[in-house]
Amino acid sequence: MSLYGCSGSEVAGEKEKVDEKSLTVLVEGGSPAFTVAKETAEEFKEKTGYEVKIESVPYTGVYDKLKAEVASQAGAFDVATIDILWFPALASGLLPLDQLITDEVENDLFPGLVEGGSYQDKVYGMPVWTNAKNLIYRKDLFEDNQNKADFKKQYGYELSPPTTWDQYRDIAKFFTRDTDNDGEIDMYGTTVFGANNGDTVASWLDHATQAGTESLVIDNESGEVLVNTKPYVESLQFLTDMVSKDKSVPPGALEIASAETSELFWSGKLAMMTAWGHFYVPSNDPKQSDVAGKVGSAPMIAGGEGIGAVPGPWYQVIPNSSKKQEIAQTYLEFIYEKNELFMEALGVAARKSVFEEYSKKEGYEHLEPLMTTLSAKQTQNRPEIKEWQQIESEALIPAVAYALSGEKTPQEALDWAAEIIKGIIPPK
Repeated sequence: MSLYGCSGSEVAGEKEKVDEKSLTVLVEGGSPAFTVAKETAEEFKEKTGYEVKIESVPYTGVYDKLKAEVASQAGAFDVATIDILWFPALASGLLPLDQLITDEVENDLFPGLVEGGSYQDKVYGMPVWTNAKNLIYRKDLFEDNQNKADFKKQYGYELSPPTTWDQYRDIAKFFTRDTDNDGEIDMYGTTVFGANNGDTVASWLDHATQAGTESLVIDNESGEVLVNTKPYVESLQFLTDMVSKDKSVPPGALEIASAETSELFWSGKLAMMTAWGHFYVPSNDPKQSDVAGKVGSAPMIAGGEGIGAVPGPWYQVIPNSSKKQEIAQTYLEFIYEKNELFMEALGVAARKSVFEEYSKKEGYEHLEPLMTTLSAKQTQNRPEIKEWQQIESEALIPAVAYALSGEKTPQEALDWAAEIIKGIIPPK
């Protein structure tokens, strides 16, 4: 990859005055994208002559501002860092970047990462980090001799980080207990996500990938709605059983997702959590966690068809309304070469080489199992359809809530969701 093929002055040519040599970068405030943009701004200016102007807004503000930019073509932004979820809705206003994804670049990225930043066979995103849910667990509980003996006696096999749904369910029940003998449960085995957000959908779809679905929610080829077929029903039934039958998760599942789960785990009230891989990092910081130094990480659970998850990568993009597209592409290449800074800021990155380098360092023990999850055959992106966010909010989130609350059976809830989805997406 030619990182600095054009100097700042060559890019600007006669079209731009010296006082216009700046690049406006849109990022989520307080995010790793903000941190890296700020850390690298001075070096980029030294190399190219271009000042990096950072505009930071809340998560939803990034989407809203880019959506407005696509409509207005005002040229307000030259680069933005976006969630994979937004590509279908924004692609018409983004600059294709196929020329940046060389064989060298693609070979250093995890499966599906280029595809996740593409729409209708054109690449629009340069990946900055990727992530997936992994198993994070209390090593001290799993290695305790009394727990080992009690578990073996009760379930007939050795206590170890679970690799299958059945093991995960057994272990969650085993660790749900009253630890201070006051008659109240104060530790749970794990959680089930049911809060009103996309994290809940992704968590349930993780299990659907493991149950064998080859195309999430909607068939990529035919457009057939799949959400009420066996893998989806099985996975939602599994989660519902943990809530209603096993009671191995905290009450109030409809209020719980990643943030609530991590808080419960860090405060010592969970034995396990399936959480985004980088959540391992604060779990080992005594300033943030009551269980620091007692935490381990393992690949995501395997269902009948193996390990699977729904990844959550982020990408840098260039609005096609930018008046400085060449230097914006140089900036994307520059940030790609600095990919280790995302690892240091967040605990994950995009490049396999960065994962492999940091996996050997203390404090990054989560990376090896996360690489296993990201490379697993059942790990797959959400579908490439413009209506995805509407489908999540109007069909999938309510369906999960119906099942977890007991208002509908998983099959009834997903039959209902299928009809809603059919009314949202245009027929092929």
